[in-house]
Amino acid sequence: MEFIKKIAIGGDHAGFEYKAELITYLTAKGYEVNDFGPYSNASCDYADFAHPLSLAVESKEYTFGILLCGSANGVAITANKHQGIRAGLAWNAEVSSLIRQHNDANVLCIPARFVTLEEAIEITNIFLSTEFEGGRHQLRVNKIPC
Repeated sequence: MEFIKKIAIGGDHAGFEYKAELITYLTAKGYEVNDFGPYSNASCDYADFAHPLSLAVESKEYTFGILLCGSANGVAITANKHQGIRAGLAWNAEVSSLIRQHNDANVLCIPARFVTLEEAIEITNIFLSTEFEGGRHQLRVNKIPC
């Protein structure tokens, strides 16, 4: 029996439209998705959404998190302040695959101003379907926490 992956999703105003589309897409694919906000495209502070999402992924309430903002740098920096989070910024399918394979990323950060919606969907699909390779990469991941 396959378990349903629970996905936490959030971001800021720049990622709002893609976030809404990804929620619809992922829900239709059978994922359980929780929207951590924002709930409109009004200007907002990404940390207000990235911190609660990161806490929820860190506590293993959610399998993965997805954060979207303009460059994805702000949400990645914020998420990575949490010891149990390995947030990776992915702007194409190859990077999305590598952050899972080599870094065991548990939060995907997508730069909404630099990718198309179709690319964001592909990046998300790759991230969610790629397994961590372990082995020598596990040794490196073990050295990440301070």
